[in-house]
Amino acid sequence: MFPIRDHNPSGRTPYVTRALILLNIAVFLSYWLRMESDTQLAWFFYTWGLVPENLMRGGGVETLITHMFLHGGWLHLAGNMLFLWIFGDNMEDSFGHIGFLAFYLAVGLCGAALQIAADPWSPVPMVGASGAIAGVLGGYLLMFPKAKVDVLFIFIIFFRVFSIPAWIVLGVWFGIQVFYGATNAQDGVAYLAHVGGFVGGLVLTLPAWLRRGGPGFWQKSQGLPPHPPTDYVLSKSNIPRAGRR
Repeated sequence: MFPIRDHNPSGRTPYVTRALILLNIAVFLSYWLRMESDTQLAWFFYTWGLVPENLMRGGGVETLITHMFLHGGWLHLAGNMLFLWIFGDNMEDSFGHIGFLAFYLAVGLCGAALQIAADPWSPVPMVGASGAIAGVLGGYLLMFPKAKVDVLFIFIIFFRVFSIPAWIVLGVWFGIQVFYGATNAQDGVAYLAHVGGFVGGLVLTLPAWLRRGGPGFWQKSQGLPPHPPTDYVLSKSNIPRAGRR
């Protein structure tokens, strides 16, 4: 079960969101297609990914930023970019282009900070935009809790799209990250970076939410987007229907 789109149109062109997506894809292709072995790829991640142990020894400060633009595979990249595409435009609309870029990098650092705090001497490199994107989700939850999000549910051969309020989708997602982070799941996913980014997104969005009136903003907007929601209509199939004989 994962989100595929929201019904929350943006009031301005999300140049920064699009640029971040293109940059992440370009960086991924620049190294993924030319790595000749897993060993070479591992060394690349160790050099440009965020290694807490190296940072604690005073090195690799640049990796606080570079790790946000590296991904461990096609699915890792696709999942992160999908979430950024769905939720990033509305946060950019709320913060402005430059403000959103600063917000994105800041919440990425929040995610990295919690992951480092949990295991400061880990020699394992952390890569991915997940911490920053989790921050975007946290901010979105605060600003648009009742915006409709279409979720694709897949169970074996059954699949269907449901429209669910953002607070349920993002709340469940955050709960999963907290659970796996608390149980120290050993599956290679930096769940605490997701938690740190999400909480950072909530905190850094709080001033903008308060300037709009805080709880009064929710009462005025009812937690819905500031623009009329987008309605998606599925086109009819051209395949003729066969009746019973």
